[in-house]
Amino acid sequence: MWWLNSKSLEKNKQLKTSGLKAMGGKAIVLDANILVRAVLGQRVRLLLLEHADHIQFFAPDVAYEDAHKYLPGLLDKRGVSGVVVEQVLGQLESMVQLMGFEVYGAMKTQALQRIASRDADDWPVLACAMALNCPVWTEDTDFFGTGVATWTSDRIALYFA
Repeated sequence: MWWLNSKSLEKNKQLKTSGLKAMGGKAIVLDANILVRAVLGQRVRLLLLEHADHIQFFAPDVAYEDAHKYLPGLLDKRGVSGVVVEQVLGQLESMVQLMGFEVYGAMKTQALQRIASRDADDWPVLACAMALNCPVWTEDTDFFGTGVATWTSDRIALYFA
């Protein structure tokens, strides 16, 4: 579970402050299910680490709240302490920038118009992507047809290339 060493943490702190333009402008918003996969599995975690030098990752505050809510139960079934959840999510925040309501809230009405008939609870992720003018990385098909590019884990490497 301890997947970020001090060198990669420092590198990501530098990236966080460099801005999208310095990175060539590529960014993506992660849904809560991707944050959960980054903690539980290896593939998403490795993709984040491998591409952190040229992709800027974002997630709305509610995606982190969902991860904090659901991960303890999932990890408890695997015999892993809830303390580990907090530590790993804290490390994840060094790579995946948390976006507060003040950043995406202005897009709420437009996002709800696009996604409410499928899953209104997903509006913050969509609003973040709309505010940043970038795609969403999710395993949730509710985002398809919302007018925002949507990538799943089995295809995300195409966007990262």
